[in-house]
Amino acid sequence: MNKMADALTEEGYSVVNFSYPSRKHTIETLAERYIPRALARCGEHETVSFVTHSLGGIVLRQYQQTREIEHLHRVVMLGPPNRGSQVVDAMRDVPGFKLLNGPAGLQLGTGPDSVPLALGPAQGEVGVIAGSRSINLILSLYLPNPDDGKVSVENTKFDGIADHLIVHVSHRF
Repeated sequence: MNKMADALTEEGYSVVNFSYPSRKHTIETLAERYIPRALARCGEHETVSFVTHSLGGIVLRQYQQTREIEHLHRVVMLGPPNRGSQVVDAMRDVPGFKLLNGPAGLQLGTGPDSVPLALGPAQGEVGVIAGSRSINLILSLYLPNPDDGKVSVENTKFDGIADHLIVHVSHRF
């Protein structure tokens, strides 16, 4: 997200680019600990917009389940598994998967324990950009096409989004 932050800064936006330990905590814990920290760094701006990548979009949606973000302008999600990912379903029991993806990663499947599937519709103006180019042909075997190697284009969608765009890029953008 550093290149994205630099590009937005060059366009005149005030940018707060933050990272979080995605492999250490559940989605619920990440939402409660890290979204407030990011918002606190925004200061007294008239509006706040979010650009998220992958899990970040789910963390934001989880936060919005219990809290309203004041002065929220727009949200742009890049490659979010809004309906989960079949890759998680197929790989969750593979040795090393939990170590590489952490507890939050295990919550991104499409089954009954899927956090994204339990979240409500979009809050505010939300646009989703999905990738349709996979550079991981093995993982793409588990996904309906088109996909970005981690998430199918169809699974980036969810109720209430204002716009959905497909670009020919992989999950890493």
